[in-house]
Amino acid sequence: MLFNSLNFAIFLPIVFILYWFATKGNLRLQNILLLVSSYFFYACWDWRFMFLLIFSTLLDYFTGIKIHEATNQRKKLFWLWLSIGINLGFLGVFKYYNFFAESFADGLSLLGFKANLGSLQIILPVGISFYTFHGLSYVIDIYKNRIKPERNFIDYSVFVSFFPLLVAGPIERATHLLPQILKKREFDYSKAVDGLRQILWGLFKKIVIADNCAEFANTIFNNSADYSGSTLVLGALFFTFQIYCDFSGYSDIALGTARLFGIELLRNFAFPYFSRDIAEFWRRWHISLSSWFKDYLYIPLGGSKGGMWMKIRNTFIIFLVSGFWHGANWTFIVWGFLNALFIMPSIVFNTNRNNLDIVARGKYLPTLREFFAILLTFSLTVFAWIFFRAANVTHAFSYISEIFSSSLLTVPHFPGIGKAVPIVLLTSIFLIVEWLGREQQYAIAHLGIKWYKPLRWALYYTIILAIYFFAGSEQQFIYFQF
Repeated sequence: MLFNSLNFAIFLPIVFILYWFATKGNLRLQNILLLVSSYFFYACWDWRFMFLLIFSTLLDYFTGIKIHEATNQRKKLFWLWLSIGINLGFLGVFKYYNFFAESFADGLSLLGFKANLGSLQIILPVGISFYTFHGLSYVIDIYKNRIKPERNFIDYSVFVSFFPLLVAGPIERATHLLPQILKKREFDYSKAVDGLRQILWGLFKKIVIADNCAEFANTIFNNSADYSGSTLVLGALFFTFQIYCDFSGYSDIALGTARLFGIELLRNFAFPYFSRDIAEFWRRWHISLSSWFKDYLYIPLGGSKGGMWMKIRNTFIIFLVSGFWHGANWTFIVWGFLNALFIMPSIVFNTNRNNLDIVARGKYLPTLREFFAILLTFSLTVFAWIFFRAANVTHAFSYISEIFSSSLLTVPHFPGIGKAVPIVLLTSIFLIVEWLGREQQYAIAHLGIKWYKPLRWALYYTIILAIYFFAGSEQQFIYFQF
């Protein structure tokens, strides 16, 4: 069930009405309804994978209790590694088995040996990377004595499978979400309106910007050998805005939907394309994943406490793992490696925390220095996205080699370029709105709040009409495949 589908437009109001009116404020009934709704939402993708979701939930629920009740460190470690091993085992089989089998066979062939390990004809369960990380953070936090296990299975299950975040995040922490699930919730009109406003902006980003950019990016990337360097640059830019508006659009809809039910999810994006260096970019892009790797991988590896060599080593590890988390393809690993390289100057020279504040806070325009810093960071990001989008590493290198050719100076052209003109204009308007709203939680959070009511509603209807008239062909959210 896609957020941008008619089915979800029917599903959400029904659950909302039942949640606030049929349950009459009873917390237990509300959580049961959320759990049933979440399982129905997930079953709409493929009901067969419901068993995997429920098994993963049961595994972490019981191992969390066992870790807490263990009388010595050895038993605690046993239950912790049992949960980690099984969770990562399922993730490895469904997501990475074919990659490892093919890579091993290719490696043997280079040595003159032939091997046919076979591949598994299985579908990747949607959201498996996300709910696996929910469970892992939960059991690790219990082991670290940050939280106590939740004894109510329904409440814990809601934490794992809450439908707004189930299939593509944000990756929640039990320390943040569970207390909200356990706490009595009352309807807040202002929060509900704010949630609807964020949903509207998320739908605009997804349907108007991302879905249209996806069409152009697919045309150019899938036929890159036929196009000039200038056209390939345009294709990379289309993908850059596609992936941002697709994923941040999903996050906006997820956060807004959760707010309708009185729950605040972790912020996942903070205007990353206005970053002044790569370190700032990664504090603003997919925040829940970046912070997850920092807390559960980077710091346990020693973080930055062991000197420069350890800091560099650990940085490369988390970026390579982050790349591999995104998919079983060498392109994602190269993408992670590139980002590690790009961030190295700020690590070596200890400038990675220089840009903690919002760029040009309280101003309409950045300084010239800030502008060029943003432009450089954005250019490096676009370059790395080429590997993320390419079919394989060879395709990525051929794509890049054609960009750096004499054809870079030609006028871009591809089938349907006329249709791209209004989308480029809309994307430019979108960027202006995002820039003006960069100090808020999302771009239109405060836009028009103090306007005369008819003007404010005119703004919302303008966005709705733009969604209706400029909707691209329906595309699945990119991060569903991860």
